[in-house]
Amino acid sequence: MTFELPVKFLRRTAIASGAAVVLFAGFAGAPALFASAQEINPSAVVPPSGAPMSFADLIERVRPAVVSISVRQRPDAAQGQSQEGLPPGFEEFFRGRPGRPGPAPTSLGSGFFVDQSGVIVTNHHVIEGAEEITIRTSDGRDVQADIVGSDEATDIAVLRVRGGGRYQYVTFDDASHVRVGDWVVAVGNPFGLDGTATAGIVSAMGRRDAGSSAYVDYMQIDAPINRGNSGGPTFDLNGNVIGVNSAIFSPTGGNVGIGFAIPANTANGIVRQLLASGRVTRGWIGVSIQPLDDDIARSLGLEEAQGALVASVVPDGPAARAGIQQGDVILTFDGNRIEDSRDLTQRVGATAIGANSRIEILRNGQRRNLTMRLLERPSEQQLLASATPTPNETPEPEAGTGGGVAQAGLGVSVRPLAQADRARYELTGNEGGLVITQVDPSSDAAQKGIQAGDLILQAGGRAVRTTAELNSAVQTARRAGRPLLLQVDGRTGRRFVAADVGEG
Repeated sequence: MTFELPVKFLRRTAIASGAAVVLFAGFAGAPALFASAQEINPSAVVPPSGAPMSFADLIERVRPAVVSISVRQRPDAAQGQSQEGLPPGFEEFFRGRPGRPGPAPTSLGSGFFVDQSGVIVTNHHVIEGAEEITIRTSDGRDVQADIVGSDEATDIAVLRVRGGGRYQYVTFDDASHVRVGDWVVAVGNPFGLDGTATAGIVSAMGRRDAGSSAYVDYMQIDAPINRGNSGGPTFDLNGNVIGVNSAIFSPTGGNVGIGFAIPANTANGIVRQLLASGRVTRGWIGVSIQPLDDDIARSLGLEEAQGALVASVVPDGPAARAGIQQGDVILTFDGNRIEDSRDLTQRVGATAIGANSRIEILRNGQRRNLTMRLLERPSEQQLLASATPTPNETPEPEAGTGGGVAQAGLGVSVRPLAQADRARYELTGNEGGLVITQVDPSSDAAQKGIQAGDLILQAGGRAVRTTAELNSAVQTARRAGRPLLLQVDGRTGRRFVAADVGEG
């Protein structure tokens, strides 16, 4: 959320600015110290190639298209929302004084016109829970706006001002040409200060660890942005929008030189869908996937950790109908190499609903080609509702101090399932497994997070129900000189783990 700073903070800043002016005035008042210095001809100062002498013309041209957004939220939308990052002692300005009701919850953000009729792009989190949205234009007019559509997955929202009119606007450019080191200019509404402009460079491209979205590879910039810049544009030197400011990395809540923008090519595609139908649709194949690490790749005979490992398959979903199984590795999608699980998610999401897609998988060391017809991805609420529940806490095994048959190669002891275990682990159909009763703390299995009470469902790509089957899988992996791929169900849900089996 974004909040306007109280007056006393602004006053303190003004005092500091005044001190700086006095300092420079006194410094300039001693001309004798510099009487022999050669006067510098300003026209002789030439900026380096590609560096503008000033951003003033650019900012003057684009600022009329940038707006401030004030959102009055529904009372229920404010419940549980924290006002993190407030300066110490400022909480009463936002939460109301003790014993008195506070003001209606309000958030502030930025946005920009993308056509002359009054269509505005901003962030989803700026307008989330909105009861009333007020737009302040660069010339100080306040107009009301309505939500056209919003996409939480990419944090993009589209608004339209009421009453029509003609507005200056800016356009998206394809951000694929942007390079690290290129100049950028951000214009927005930090802390409610309308029309603030800052400049910097592109610090990095393709940041995947900047947010929780699997659909955005963020552009990192060092142009200062703060709370209230959310939803504002990032410009190149031609005045084109190459990003939508979305987040900052900050231990304090203020700018530390690390900001993140949604690249224009991602944002523009979402905006077009929202304008066309008010919603965003994405392809879906009906699997949950997990990343491949080096150990899992070695256990599967892959030379590198490339592809997406299928952790589970939705019954009767597109993948299930196409014959994909748990433990398969998806290597290509429509002829494109899959780098990792995130790459697959993005490619599938960008594929048209109903399209027939070609997929290459790896199963038991063999490559296979499959074809599947994509469906529309359900909402996050639907996916959560249909997901197989997992226990919040897996109970300790009955023989907590021992018991079970030791598997020396893995460093674990296991026992067969008892009837009571089926309900405990919420097993369905013919699912079986072996309950882990002990784990050697020095084993690789322990280092990979396997614990007593976990359930081994598969070993080496095959279901295991007996200690003999597990021992056979250990011996096979040992002869191949590879880790053993296990499917484990436990406190962190179902996952695949590759554990070393020793040399025997």
